[in-house]
Amino acid sequence: MPRENRSRGFDLACLPNRALLVAIAIFVLELIIPRQASALPSFARQTGLGCGACHTEFPQLTPFGRRFKILGYTLGRSVPEDKRVLGYNSPFPSKDQAPSDTWLPLSAQAIASFTHTATGQDTAGSAPYLKSNDNVELQTASLFYGGAITDHIGAFIQGTYNAQGFGPPAAHLFTWDNLDIRYANTLDLGGMPLVYGVTVNNNPTVQDPWNTTPAWGYPFTTSNLANTPAAKTLIDQTFAAQVLGIGAYSFINDQLYLELAGYQTLNPGALNSLGVNPENTLPINGVAPYFRAAFEQQWGRHSLELGTFGLIAETGLPLATPGAGTNRFTDIGLDSQYQYRGDGYWVTLRSTYLHENQSLGASVANGLAANLNNTLNTFRTQASLSYGTDGKVILTGGYFNTWGSSDAILYGGNRTFSPNSDGFIGEIAYQFFGKNNAPKLWPWFNARVGLQYIAYNKFNGASTNFDGNGTNARDNNTLLLYLWTTF
Repeated sequence: MPRENRSRGFDLACLPNRALLVAIAIFVLELIIPRQASALPSFARQTGLGCGACHTEFPQLTPFGRRFKILGYTLGRSVPEDKRVLGYNSPFPSKDQAPSDTWLPLSAQAIASFTHTATGQDTAGSAPYLKSNDNVELQTASLFYGGAITDHIGAFIQGTYNAQGFGPPAAHLFTWDNLDIRYANTLDLGGMPLVYGVTVNNNPTVQDPWNTTPAWGYPFTTSNLANTPAAKTLIDQTFAAQVLGIGAYSFINDQLYLELAGYQTLNPGALNSLGVNPENTLPINGVAPYFRAAFEQQWGRHSLELGTFGLIAETGLPLATPGAGTNRFTDIGLDSQYQYRGDGYWVTLRSTYLHENQSLGASVANGLAANLNNTLNTFRTQASLSYGTDGKVILTGGYFNTWGSSDAILYGGNRTFSPNSDGFIGEIAYQFFGKNNAPKLWPWFNARVGLQYIAYNKFNGASTNFDGNGTNARDNNTLLLYLWTTF
């Protein structure tokens, strides 16, 4: 079945939904309970730092940015004693240097884009203003709550307008997006620092602090008007904004990150209310366990991370293709990231490998797959240079490859019956602000303009597109010009 298939849901009495209600209740109470001048704005205003402290480029994190996230988005303008146990050099200014503002912790972003593909795309059923090629649009706009709620509770909450929504009967253009509500605390165990915490989130890997897992992996933005390969593993954004999970994590000795979590699908009514199409969601039976382990070593200006992560899910068929039985997916990922901080520049190397075993009992029984067992693999690697402090020039190049078992029904839309796609991606971007001594408008505004090109060697198996649109893989080559603003 197509990997767009997703969820049916579960009752609101289920544990992850209770966790969300508790987290939201804490969030609301913290907003209305009077406090001293600690009504914290979004991250930069909360810390008094420019974006260069936490990001080599947004949204890619620095070592300090990863620890800011692990500590639950709660680090403030002066580092509390109980959070000094981590062994890194804090870039925080002294308390008397920090701003004394009391802005609400809200931020916004918008992405406007121009898309050109090698051949025109089928825009039937899309917005009436779209042409078959060379389209300009306001692609997305988001509102965020981001920052500390208490000394130990913080949140990253995003709601998004999407230019291409779903319907009928009415177009759903607004949706909840990324959600990560955390409790984090620290211990000093005989001189060894330990962070421990709990996360409630809506997408396996959205809580991860490295840019090698799917939720925050590269490319950081893409066109929503170009054909993309159809096959992807379950952990690769299939459940984004369709599930709710709760997990516990620890960060030991400023090196070893461990996490265990469980996810369930939200019910159709809740998904529809949150702007997610329940017809295309894949229902998880019971709880889908997720694990993460990563080791990061820092020395001098270098940092190196090696890790693994995975998800096991038993699912039914989506509402759009009803049928009996279950499928089972076992996803295992391996990842690595190296960063070097030079004088006025960052070098980052990232690689990710995903392997999925599929047991497709329900799909075979209902005529949606030919093979009872399939495998699917994805490999991605990128290198990036972020050069500059006031403004940054960002150069990124990468390779991607997806391959797996041939299946005459599951991949019946192409002549080789395989999921294989591969190609290269290149991007040049300019980010206007970045240093810690930021311009007057910062941290209230930042912007990035970029030019990205994706070139395919294979697309959905061979030279013929999955949906018959175009004649060869190169017809899907995509040029994207975008303006990404945050404020």
